[in-house]
Amino acid sequence: MKQAQVCIVGGGCVGLTLALGLAKADISVVVLDGAPTQVLPTDEYGLRVSALSIASQTLLEQLNVWPEIIAQRACAYTHMDVRDADSFGKITFNNEQLELEHLGHIVENDIIRYALIKELEQQPSATLMFDTQYQQIHQSESDVFITLKSGEPIIAKLLVAADGANSAIRKQFNMALSFKDYDHHALVATVKTKEPHENTARQVFLPTGPLAFLPLSDANTHSIVWSTSPNHCDELLAMNDSAFNKAVMAAIDGQCGLCEVQSARAAFPLKMRYAQQWVSGKVVLIGDAAHTIHPLAGLGMNLGLKDAAYLIELLTSDSKEFASTRTLRDYERTRKLDAQKHIAMMQGLKELFAGANPVKKLIRGVGLSLVDNLGPIKHLFAKEAIGK
Repeated sequence: MKQAQVCIVGGGCVGLTLALGLAKADISVVVLDGAPTQVLPTDEYGLRVSALSIASQTLLEQLNVWPEIIAQRACAYTHMDVRDADSFGKITFNNEQLELEHLGHIVENDIIRYALIKELEQQPSATLMFDTQYQQIHQSESDVFITLKSGEPIIAKLLVAADGANSAIRKQFNMALSFKDYDHHALVATVKTKEPHENTARQVFLPTGPLAFLPLSDANTHSIVWSTSPNHCDELLAMNDSAFNKAVMAAIDGQCGLCEVQSARAAFPLKMRYAQQWVSGKVVLIGDAAHTIHPLAGLGMNLGLKDAAYLIELLTSDSKEFASTRTLRDYERTRKLDAQKHIAMMQGLKELFAGANPVKKLIRGVGLSLVDNLGPIKHLFAKEAIGK
């Protein structure tokens, strides 16, 4: 039998960040994940990347994970270029305007996860159990009982569901979910361009959806995230490399010259999920188990890391009862409000930039141009975009 103060189900970046923050505060934690542990990253770029905000970088620095991320592979971006392909609207800003060293970093999710695991393996208060699945979960007023498929029991004071968008724990404990299909699929790939990216994160709003060009550590290589209709996504997946290269270059309006896809292409459906209840007794939702949003602003990972950071802060400052009802309700209330704000913001942006309605085009063009030319408003927009 294993005993721990916290059991985390899900060994992704958010769950591992929470585990590390707790373990460094001498709070015993067990992480369960059905997937195998991660091997050393390869020379090939991973298809799933995140635009880590300065706040997320600070959290990972505090946990002593950032040096390993930088040692592996990361790209600081210093410029942002956001434009509407169907109007004259455009916003650009850079780190110097905000008096910052950079605006953020583009990092492969596999590298973040690898660095977290490496640091967690050094923590005596942490137990990592990969290739491990649970069979049953029950809770009493004060404890959660997890039975593994091997039959081994685990007893914890708190169970954290970090098991992703389709969280089985959320379903088991009947935590109600608001759901909206964005009617978009996100196509991801690695693309090399003739011209260097110059550490610029680019996003073009097309009538079918946004296309992001995110700079990677190689000066001419980008990770692309193309959000578009399911039918168009299928067409893009079915193209040969030559046709796909032409489609990408046309969509980005040739900003970086000729494009050459370097990887396989993958796609996944985009859905908004928002758990109406984040706490059930001693069971708590975190990250994608609690919320998923459209990737057009690259906020998903950062929102999950903010969940982890706040839960670490609350649990490590408990002076009387560990994981008290009051503490868990504080977490739920505070993080739900932040998630609601960002979900609403993403929905508004998606609707504004969707389609070719002439009125919408005029609003987009005038609005973006005004923001780009009005210093204080542009400054606020930029700070929101980088998570400051």
